[in-house]
Amino acid sequence: MSYPSRNLNAAPNQRLNLNRKRGRGQLFEIINATVLLLIGLICVSPFVYVIVSSFSLSDSILPKGFSLDAYRYIFSTNKLVRGLLNSVYITVVGTLINLLLTSLMAYPLARKTLKGRSWILLLVLFTMLFHGGMIPTYFVVKWFGMINTYWSLMIPSAISAFNLIVLKNFFQNMPEGLEESAKIDGCGDWRVLFSVVLPLSMPALATFGLFYAVAHWNSYVSAVLYLNDAGKWPVQVLLRNMVILANSSIGDSSDFVDVVIPPQPVKMAVIFVSTIPILCVYPFLQKHFAKGVMLGSVKG
Repeated sequence: MSYPSRNLNAAPNQRLNLNRKRGRGQLFEIINATVLLLIGLICVSPFVYVIVSSFSLSDSILPKGFSLDAYRYIFSTNKLVRGLLNSVYITVVGTLINLLLTSLMAYPLARKTLKGRSWILLLVLFTMLFHGGMIPTYFVVKWFGMINTYWSLMIPSAISAFNLIVLKNFFQNMPEGLEESAKIDGCGDWRVLFSVVLPLSMPALATFGLFYAVAHWNSYVSAVLYLNDAGKWPVQVLLRNMVILANSSIGDSSDFVDVVIPPQPVKMAVIFVSTIPILCVYPFLQKHFAKGVMLGSVKG
């Protein structure tokens, strides 16, 4: 009686192939980690250079010495605190207005039953390609009586066409069962939006909120055009004036310390000071970027 021959080397070969796959996987992880580390260093190095240069004693490319004169120069006036408070107010209130109006417009556009929906979307896309320009926008702001008010920095840019379209698509991809269940329980459209749709859209709202907040915090041209009162200037305009005074002895510098400071450290200190507040906001929004709140929202 004959028996089928067995390959006695099969098990060792399988173990050898498995070890090879593990070795390749470990090699890929090492290469991947090395590449990501290099990319991270490239991204962080300019910010590190800005911080180090802000403490420098000279205008040379390579920082030399250590000094706090640039920061003393920046914080030598109470106008900086006022500018920071103005920027915080503009950023917080403006971002809330952005998110509210963008959500109120994106939600009905996500409903395919809305009459004239395609025409409205066409008008939104038109604004992404064509813009009235600076002078017509200034006349519109002036006609509405928003000159020298904070509203001039918030209302004209209340809705971003790109963010509106992305948020509309986000709402449109939500399961219809969520809204149907809420309406069966007696919820109206407003209740569905604020109690069901928006809480489940926190990742999108956090992302767009960060985009809007960064835009408000870095706003400079609009403040120069529409704000005549120096007491209402955001921190970006004030820091720009400090850089100009540091580069030239022309102008009224009585509000600042009477010391000779190289312009380069002042510029770097200005960049660092204007960046820190918006960096402090990101950790509070980071959890919403990767959090899958839609997972498990519909069962059955």
